[in-house]
Amino acid sequence: MSRIDVHHHLLPPPYTRWLRGHGIHQAGGRELPEWSPERSLALMDAQRIGSAVLSLSTPGVHLGDDKAARTIARQVNDYAAARVADHPDRFGFFATLPLPDLDGALAEAEYALDELAADGVALLANASGTYLGDPVYEPLMALLDERAAVVHVHPTELPAPPMSGLPPYAADFLLDTTRAAMNLVLHDVPRRHPNLRIILAHGGGFLPYAAHRIAVALSGQTGRDRADLLADLSSFFFDTALTSSPTALPSLLAFARPGHVLYGSDWPFAPDPAVSYFTAFLDDHDALPAADQDRIDSGDARVLFPRLAKEQP
Repeated sequence: MSRIDVHHHLLPPPYTRWLRGHGIHQAGGRELPEWSPERSLALMDAQRIGSAVLSLSTPGVHLGDDKAARTIARQVNDYAAARVADHPDRFGFFATLPLPDLDGALAEAEYALDELAADGVALLANASGTYLGDPVYEPLMALLDERAAVVHVHPTELPAPPMSGLPPYAADFLLDTTRAAMNLVLHDVPRRHPNLRIILAHGGGFLPYAAHRIAVALSGQTGRDRADLLADLSSFFFDTALTSSPTALPSLLAFARPGHVLYGSDWPFAPDPAVSYFTAFLDDHDALPAADQDRIDSGDARVLFPRLAKEQP
């Protein structure tokens, strides 16, 4: 059974040129990689990936100018939709939204979901220091809930200076995702918007490992029942990008609800050897039962992406 990759990046050439034109040559401490649809398909074939849901990575499209962010977001989404039209059996896409520009994000979400038939939206964990879950984003959460949208949450750099010698992608990204998950639960977003299907990148950062500690902290802060908080924290979906190691995967599988763990590669920011390294753990039948492997590879994703499921053998 071929895989459905829910964490697979694209870098449209105009977008990469735009970033470099603003002096941005790295993302999260990694050089901007080369990308093309052909390179994606080659990696997918090598890793038995039948379909991949394309998404933009950090830094997204908002560099301080709302108008420019709206323009670039539209270009990226039109480009992604065209690649899906070229390869409907191989690609889907998460729409890019120009947060923290809320009005622009609302308009682009409607356009991408209603006109382009995007498979969901991709949101950075924080936008200029404002984390998902903040009440300022409530209109967007309501719109996405109305459409029962799939939301892929990807980390970005923390709203704080990085530590010298420690690239943000190595650990800061994990904290960024964890902060977003905590803030979403703190503000009761999963319960108020039950139609949202929120995927946390990289196995949810530190969330599975620290969930009980987080629940105790949030319970003390809010007075809410710890069991309810743990239920909300485990209500997210999680992708396995860079997270299917022999130490991380058992924690993720022990914490996540059945059916909530999805395959992710993080290509091309995770280069081919890194993708092969982490995917090999999922192919180890001695460590992971075949039934669990099949569900992670594509079984759980088929529920979220029925169009892509139709294309899978």
